[in-house]
Amino acid sequence: MWWLPSFSTYFRNNDGSLSRMDIGPNGQNPTLVQFFSWHSPPGGRLYRDLMEEVPRLSFLGITCVWLPPPNKAMHREGHGYDAYDLWDLGEFDRNGLSRTRWGSKKELVGAISHANASGIRILIDAVLNHKMGADRSERFVAVECDPNDRRREISKPRLVEGWTAFDFPSRNGTYSSLRWTWRHFSGLDYDALSQKSAVFKICGHPHKGWSKNVDSENGNYDYLMGLDIDHSNTEVRQDLLRWGCWVLEETGAAGFRLDACKHIDRVFLRDFLRRARDESRNRGLPAIGELWLYSPLDIERYIRFFENNIAFFDVPLHYKFHRASKDDGFDLRGLISGTLLSQRPGDAVTFVDNHDTQTGGSLESWVSLDFKILAYTFILLWPFGLPCVFHGDLYGIDSSPPLAPVVGLEKLLLARRYLAYGPLNAYFDNPGTVGFVRQGARGHDACAVILRWAAGPNTKSMNVGAHNANSTWVEIFGHGSPVTVNSQGIGSFGSARRSVGVWMRSDAACRPNFL
Repeated sequence: MWWLPSFSTYFRNNDGSLSRMDIGPNGQNPTLVQFFSWHSPPGGRLYRDLMEEVPRLSFLGITCVWLPPPNKAMHREGHGYDAYDLWDLGEFDRNGLSRTRWGSKKELVGAISHANASGIRILIDAVLNHKMGADRSERFVAVECDPNDRRREISKPRLVEGWTAFDFPSRNGTYSSLRWTWRHFSGLDYDALSQKSAVFKICGHPHKGWSKNVDSENGNYDYLMGLDIDHSNTEVRQDLLRWGCWVLEETGAAGFRLDACKHIDRVFLRDFLRRARDESRNRGLPAIGELWLYSPLDIERYIRFFENNIAFFDVPLHYKFHRASKDDGFDLRGLISGTLLSQRPGDAVTFVDNHDTQTGGSLESWVSLDFKILAYTFILLWPFGLPCVFHGDLYGIDSSPPLAPVVGLEKLLLARRYLAYGPLNAYFDNPGTVGFVRQGARGHDACAVILRWAAGPNTKSMNVGAHNANSTWVEIFGHGSPVTVNSQGIGSFGSARRSVGVWMRSDAACRPNFL
């Protein structure tokens, strides 16, 4: 047996934020699904689709669902990241439509209630960085900044005209009386007076410039898009902090997926989560941050700042999958090194792809289909991290050309639900073929896993534990002949090239679920 070089790190750092969060029933592996893609159709069907899918998701072992932003968008069928009004969840008329792209507020609440009744927690996607689609324009003073170094001003302050006034006439003060103006923002990307697109920093009282508590990319990465929210403004802080508590109580959602964390004042984000947990009296409130950083050390700094109260998507691991999928000679022994999973497994949300990494997405880095089965096998059956399954991989994507669901993903989810428990034996001893064993636990049978990509051996001898001695094992996808484990608990398990092998005892109580 060969152990990963940093294997002790797993035991040292596994007690992270995820262990504090209510992300699934006790005794069951937690699993998250992102229940949308960029190509999820408009028309208000998503919440109804979730209602219909709850029984299937529950059967597959899904314990958490990440829903898209529920707020009213700038565009009539916007995805919600073009956030217009956080307080309108599909209730008030805008552009002749009260619902959002995903459905009405009533349908949202109903879908969440139905999911909760089946033990599935819902995460709300909170877009707290920016606003778009103002109701009218205003004139004020701003200065143009270098887009590659936002700390450097490249013009004198001048009068500009921006679409910065939000009156929310249809909502008319319901839930929140705040009407936003240029005073509530720190930057914008378009001056209607000069008809120029650029990065503009708003000047004058009460503005304090860009937040210092953001990522240092481009000198200062406070500004991302649209109208950049000034989180130091007292009215803004009060409104957003109150919204966080309100949206959980109003909908029955369990927690948040936080969008664009590297662009938001992290002191504000910490206060936002503290307030939501205090008001809900739920110390286990789930919170997962989108922090698109490429080094686990950079992500660790955020983890320490948030005092282990927020988990983050493992972006470095995603890029490992992406690079591996483009390289026939990728060395699988290095799959984990340099990832958040290797450094802070208790704070890592692992994923293969998401809406941003789709072809044509803002962070396009799509993992090729033939490697996806390896990537999902790894994140779903490995004992550490919270795996997140992408809607497009589970249901397919209605793009051009359309993409089919990942073949075998449902069985891998079942394997996580029933088999991925107990001690780990890892065999990362060949560049083309690696394997690991989960020895099982009370009420759960064991599994043996083979990942084969390059021209490595097609079988690997692995110890599945003395308690599994003299047993017969079968592959969940029906590949290969049964394997006999010897009296020492050792068996020779295999896989075809560019594929996986997931093996279980032939007499496992859960086997009928795989047939």
